[in-house]
Amino acid sequence: MIRKLKSGKYRLYSRKKDSRTGKRKNLGTFNSKAAAKKHERDVQYFKRR
Repeated sequence: MIRKLKSGKYRLYSRKKDSRTGKRKNLGTFNSKAAAKKHERDVQYFKRR
């Protein structure tokens, strides 16, 4: 899940909520939406390797 921050950057959060905290994990902050999408694809790829 990608969300835009007030600073204009984009943050990537995990798809599922953490059962311990009830929040989504922060998987990184990026300057552009394209960079965030690329990293999300990379994360999904390596989750299955």
